[in-house]
Amino acid sequence: MGDSEPLRVAFVGWGAIARAACRLLEDREAGAPIAVVAVAVRDASMSREDLPAGARLVTEPADLAAVAPDVVAEAAGRDGVAPWGRAALAAGADYLVSSVSALADPDLLAELRELADRHGVRLEVQPGALGGIDALSAARPMGLDAVEHRIVKPPAAWRGTPAEVRCDLDGLDGPRAFFEGTAGESATAFPANANAAMTTALAGVGPEATWVVLVADPSATINRHEVTATGAFGRLEVAIANDPLPGNPKSSAMAALNLARCLRARAERFVV
Repeated sequence: MGDSEPLRVAFVGWGAIARAACRLLEDREAGAPIAVVAVAVRDASMSREDLPAGARLVTEPADLAAVAPDVVAEAAGRDGVAPWGRAALAAGADYLVSSVSALADPDLLAELRELADRHGVRLEVQPGALGGIDALSAARPMGLDAVEHRIVKPPAAWRGTPAEVRCDLDGLDGPRAFFEGTAGESATAFPANANAAMTTALAGVGPEATWVVLVADPSATINRHEVTATGAFGRLEVAIANDPLPGNPKSSAMAALNLARCLRARAERFVV
């Protein structure tokens, strides 16, 4: 990408997160240009009148190479991470992952990292619904003793998950921790809720050393993440309560905000 050329972005998925991130990129203040050159979807027959101007609709990973993106931003769910990641990295594009639970598979993570090394590009996990991931990652080289990630949600938010058989979601009269285990175990038992925990794990001490606690709280109105880490650097405590993303109550607004920020940071000359 030359100084006058826009950053060429391809989105994988065109759901609420990708749409919101795209709008945020379009609404940014004057700065380095960003062009959305492609949107990858499963079914091209569906009407998508809100695609960015000039964006090509693609349905096969092999089609990515033809649009020559600088970065491919995944926001499609864990099943899409592997095929689109392989294609993006092989095409010489950086790959930005939102559905981090897919990387709980150590073989897939190793494969994508090897592809990034081979093609001289970058595999990056975006912070998603979390804050403080930069501090956790920065502290890791000095040594981390313990990392815990606590996820607190209203009982209704846990419906359709194994929480329904681990506790009486309708009968709770106070917070109930219905799961405690490693981030790797949570990714297996609660894959739909594992993205944030896997992000913390990859930034810190890894999936098998990161402790995860899942809580149903009848007094909670929105989802909350509490990350605590101790080590030679000191102590880190980060808590974030996420409002849902308009258009998808199962996703947080911060997930789209962080995705847009990661893309913008690649294009701008001044980054904080």
